[in-house]
Amino acid sequence: MSALTIEAVDQFYGSSQTLRGASLSIGAGCTVLMGRNGVGKTTLMQCIAGLLPVRQGRLTLGDEDITRMPAERRAAAGIGYVPQGRQIFPLLTVEENLKIGLPSRRDGLRSIPEEIHAMFPVLADMKSRRGGDLSGGQQQQLAIGRALATQPDVLLLDEPTEGIQPNIVAEIGDIIGRLHTELGLSVLLVEQKLPFARRVGDRFALMDRGAIVAEGAMEALDDDLVQRYLTV
Repeated sequence: MSALTIEAVDQFYGSSQTLRGASLSIGAGCTVLMGRNGVGKTTLMQCIAGLLPVRQGRLTLGDEDITRMPAERRAAAGIGYVPQGRQIFPLLTVEENLKIGLPSRRDGLRSIPEEIHAMFPVLADMKSRRGGDLSGGQQQQLAIGRALATQPDVLLLDEPTEGIQPNIVAEIGDIIGRLHTELGLSVLLVEQKLPFARRVGDRFALMDRGAIVAEGAMEALDDDLVQRYLTV
């Protein structure tokens, strides 16, 4: 397993600075990234995935500097990304969506890994259905499965519970736990629901105005920090 290190990352949209010296290390288990709307959480995820350039700073995966690496090479290096809103391919079948991730694998496997169907049995049952015909919860499982097909070391999950019915939210929480206990993945999760974050997270990181302002073991996320950085 390779650790992900974010060092003093700055990012701009035009002349507007969105990340300000953001620094964070992602190791074993699940780190939950939280903050109010508009503080830079999704921007940071997209910078890690290679979808947005960084102005300054450094991103490393294990011993490899990935700061200027294109997105497709980051996937092959071990970064898996599940974007906000899922962004599955609605006209492709479930099986075709999953196979899209296979070329990034380092082990050369060109069939859907068995652990994906074991973790998401519904995807095996619906492999011939079009992605757009699935429910929101099933699409979220498909998006996670597609990212797992790339053989990641670090999985980025941007608000996977958004718009999902409560019973499926509980399932997604169980799945996140299995990602690091069974598959050994490091998980960076953006999440707005505090009870869910406390349930699935081993560590927390709080963002404000484009910077990481607090981090630690989940047990250290106290009422003062919640009031200061999370309460609207």
